[in-house]
Amino acid sequence: MRPDLDALADALADRSLDGYLLDADSESADQLYLSGFDAPDPFVTLYTSERTALLVSSMEFGRAESESHADDVVRWADYDYRTRSAEHGRQTARNAVIADFLDDFGVESVGVPERFPVWTADGLRDRNVTVEPDPEGLIGAVRAVKTAREVEHVEAAQRANEAAMKAAEELLAAAEIEDGVLVHAGEALTSERVKQEIEITLIRHGCALDETIVACGAAAADPHDRGSGPLTAGDPIVVDIFPRDTATKYHADMTRTFVKGEPTAAARAFYDATERAQAAALDAIEAGVTGAEVHAAVCEVYEDAGYPTLRTDEAAETGFIHTTGHGVGLEVHEGPRLSEDGDELEAGHVVTVEPGLYDPDVGGVRIEDLVVVTEDGHENLTNYPRQFELP
Repeated sequence: MRPDLDALADALADRSLDGYLLDADSESADQLYLSGFDAPDPFVTLYTSERTALLVSSMEFGRAESESHADDVVRWADYDYRTRSAEHGRQTARNAVIADFLDDFGVESVGVPERFPVWTADGLRDRNVTVEPDPEGLIGAVRAVKTAREVEHVEAAQRANEAAMKAAEELLAAAEIEDGVLVHAGEALTSERVKQEIEITLIRHGCALDETIVACGAAAADPHDRGSGPLTAGDPIVVDIFPRDTATKYHADMTRTFVKGEPTAAARAFYDATERAQAAALDAIEAGVTGAEVHAAVCEVYEDAGYPTLRTDEAAETGFIHTTGHGVGLEVHEGPRLSEDGDELEAGHVVTVEPGLYDPDVGGVRIEDLVVVTEDGHENLTNYPRQFELP
């Protein structure tokens, strides 16, 4: 799937730059997107309005030719890297080779991402190549607008995510309550045990994740507390799963909040308000609306219900203490943002909608769906029910 990079070409032309340069492995979403090549070691990608070229090791040369969407693939060996390295040192030789590589494509000036290696940038400048940082994240902005194929990749990852959420919910629902603690198969049911079930399910569905959230009680009042230890009855349990499809590399993201046992009136009020807040955000989403407007719709619901938000108190430690959502794709957190400073949404943006309320005395509640923005609204990519109280 060769991406449409016309917007990147226009941006480079506006800045009078010959090309865009990446020096990273494919864990960089920009590198994977621009090159179409998945490799564990750093390689160089050059984009110009005419061509995309890769500079790779001899070991990766054949695979890069067959798997990437580059027009040209060349090897370090083509520039006598080994001899140069022996004479001048690895990094000096590396910079000289990259400079020659750029020269072969008539490139004298490049834009680079914020996290471009400083040593490479300085080495190229020493060889009279203009290197300009790209604080706007040009490739990220292109990546944010998904093609129909990319939306399919995200949706497939979300189906796997839903299977994992179902496994977690069923494990919680099957638990018994003994002395205020959830018990399964004669042992206290822990956050770690539920995470294990989630991870096993995702592996079976072709996905993986580095971590997930199963947080209960006061731990759930910290939006990024991963959770640990026994799960307790009557307390909200936030389950937030954000896997990556191992084949396509696209992510999904979903959160549900459950309680086993009788929730407190305060926790129930948290949940009801969060359902209303999410509904308001979903109603607001469409192309042309800003992420700031969507976020404001959530804040209004919470503020009308008497809960603090960062809009009313930027130092608030309880209430609604994060943004409404973020983009999802090759990164689990990417543009655009549904936040106080969120920019205009475009058709094809894939975003989470995840309002929540937090208070250590009550716990935490968050509900998160994943949607794709359309010209006149949105399409919800999440097909999973919401059930706060488990039987």
